[in-house]
Amino acid sequence: MSNDRILDGTAIAAAIKHDVAEEVAKLATAGIRPGLAAVLVGNVAASEIYVRSKVKTCEALGIASDLITPPDTVTTDEMLALVAQLNARNDIDGILLQLPLPKQVNAKALLEAVSPDKDVDGFHPVNVGRLQTGQPALAPCTPSGVIEMLRRSGIAMSGQNAVVIGRSDIVGKPMAILLLQQNATVTVCHSKTRDLGEFTRNADILVAAIGRAGFVTPEMVKPGSTVIDVGMNRITTREEFDRYFAGDARREKTFLEKGSTLIGDVHPKAFEIAGAYTPVPGGVGPLTIAMLMANTVRAAKLRRGLQV
Repeated sequence: MSNDRILDGTAIAAAIKHDVAEEVAKLATAGIRPGLAAVLVGNVAASEIYVRSKVKTCEALGIASDLITPPDTVTTDEMLALVAQLNARNDIDGILLQLPLPKQVNAKALLEAVSPDKDVDGFHPVNVGRLQTGQPALAPCTPSGVIEMLRRSGIAMSGQNAVVIGRSDIVGKPMAILLLQQNATVTVCHSKTRDLGEFTRNADILVAAIGRAGFVTPEMVKPGSTVIDVGMNRITTREEFDRYFAGDARREKTFLEKGSTLIGDVHPKAFEIAGAYTPVPGGVGPLTIAMLMANTVRAAKLRRGLQV
């Protein structure tokens, strides 16, 4: 397959960040600097890497950032008090609570305590409602990134049959709503869907977000369609590697060096049927942080009644 059909998330994320930096510079002329508060509880290595990457990206784009690191013994009440402080701060436009939170903390109560106007993850019920009713809202970063990727790659959405596999609140459901807003005809499938292939073989745009390695097989894909793989699964056994990547020398080298490799929810052979597709890694993943930055700027503008 030619490289021009690979939807390069890294390149598209860089283009989004470039646009965000321009927006930030424009706001600076009006004396406005968007600000993001990132709350990282305890010492979860993967979360630390991810949050520090977000803070670094803020700095690169001219967005103010405040990294707050409560101990992992923190209580729900202490966290609620911290969220209330951040809600009241005028220099903070976005509040990011890095999940997972410790077991003793009520994550649902905290996410709902974040002001909807500062909810840059787009998880608050108010933003979910605004999104569904077509009002200006902060939408979840991953599905928003998928829409940007399709738009910037010149892939038509209007009038197309789109199938979303997965119905999570973070990806599946908002993905369906955002595709509807682009005038796609949308079907949402999930683990209980019967004859899944009957739906996926009719999809001009197929979004896989079910969290199961290699779940979408070649016979489930319509030839020439666009396949968006949101999945991120780690393979650690030789048996699994051979099932999905037998004969892929480059991938094998990484697997032998690291003892693992990443695979999405789509079987690699299925990409050969597609007209365009997102690789894993390097597809949807890089868009999430880029859209978090875009949402922070959007929040800064919405909070001040500026045009978005």
